[in-house]
Amino acid sequence: MAQLWGGRFTKETDEQVYQFNASLSFDRKLYKEDITGSIAHAKMLAKQGIISEQDKDDILNGLNGILNDIENGTLDFDPAYEDIHSFVEANLIDRIGDAGKRLHTGRSRNDQVALDMRMYTRTQVAQTDQLLKNLLETILRIMEENLETYMPGFTHLQKAQPVTLAHHFGAYFEMFKRDRLRMHDIYDRMNYCPLGAGALAGTTYPLDRDYTASLLGFEGPTLNSMDSVSDRDYLIEFLSALATVMMHLSRFSEEIIIWNSNEYRFVEIDDAYSTGSSIMPQKKNPDIAELVRGKTGRVYGALTSLLTTMKGIPLAYNKDMQEDKEMAFDAMETVQNCIVLFDGMISTMKFRKEVMAESAMNGFTNATDAADYLVMKGVPFRDAHGIIGRLVLYCIDKNTSIDKLSLKELKSISDVFEEDIYDAVSLKTCVEKRLTIGAPGSEAMKKVIAEEKQFLLNLPVLEVK
Repeated sequence: MAQLWGGRFTKETDEQVYQFNASLSFDRKLYKEDITGSIAHAKMLAKQGIISEQDKDDILNGLNGILNDIENGTLDFDPAYEDIHSFVEANLIDRIGDAGKRLHTGRSRNDQVALDMRMYTRTQVAQTDQLLKNLLETILRIMEENLETYMPGFTHLQKAQPVTLAHHFGAYFEMFKRDRLRMHDIYDRMNYCPLGAGALAGTTYPLDRDYTASLLGFEGPTLNSMDSVSDRDYLIEFLSALATVMMHLSRFSEEIIIWNSNEYRFVEIDDAYSTGSSIMPQKKNPDIAELVRGKTGRVYGALTSLLTTMKGIPLAYNKDMQEDKEMAFDAMETVQNCIVLFDGMISTMKFRKEVMAESAMNGFTNATDAADYLVMKGVPFRDAHGIIGRLVLYCIDKNTSIDKLSLKELKSISDVFEEDIYDAVSLKTCVEKRLTIGAPGSEAMKKVIAEEKQFLLNLPVLEVK
């Protein structure tokens, strides 16, 4: 098949070279963006008197026909074409004749592909933002329902101090909230139109780049034609943000996997989000959490791949940049699927509240509060720390917890202990007296939840214009 660029060549491209060079197998994903960009370009060309109104109408009718035929399945992607741009343009020429040949006036495949990828990524940023908002709403609901669900908080995977499930989930709310803010930052920074940059140095045609940008929902045109066709920062930023989303999902998944284990039994994952074993009938495996954790490396790989591809490329466009697509497409789809499935998993998960509370007591998470109790009675903190350390050793030897010791046993360690120690070390007291903003006490958490609700109201989901 003759190529759109073939005039300068005197022999056919080697078939193996052609296949190595071709990108239609993956850039076909950009068909809608390619056609939408071409429609805007044609409208601008007619507005500027570069093509006739009749040619514009023929081009628009032809392009809309191609779009409809692709979407209803009557037009298949022909692998004989090198890329999505040549596929669309060749089909347009076949349908409307010479008018189709005028579409590419004032345009290069370099600014065309830069536009297509930017538009596609912009849509993916907005879709990811919507899914993150859905996940945040699920987390917030669980927080509201579990203000008094007591559990151990951990450091070094060791039980440390008592918190609530609301407080624990609130930490992940903050993470995914930052992820949404990153999506908005990326969208604002990338939303400028490269179309009209040409191959690298613009064009002598009197293009109206502001008009084209407005038609496509951009804030305006990019300001340097060389950077326009060679910039992939926006995609690197998005992949970096996606890698961070996956890191957060992976950390959360790791905790759910631990909580789901026989040793913890904090949660029961719904049957719809679990699988069994082919040989062990008792098993109920946290496969979704494990797959999310596993797919994190896949997304990291896409980011590392693009960073490596871009690190040695001189200005302006080079064919290396074709490698920005396959792994990026995969990462975008992977992250969105992971968010959806993770959201479904935690929204249907059951929490074993009694087990969580028992674990907090048996783990001496109230030891710090017991030391604070002694301090309030006039014992220097360093002495109180030593007393409670001996008390914990005593409990370990007796296989019990601080709250289950008799007052006589407590006084054998320190005669400062009185009957009020039991209230001081109860989980409810330990948690509820922590009232500073950001702490797990229910009054503090209610204020945080109100702020988080306001955040969701004030930050609308990104919407491509």
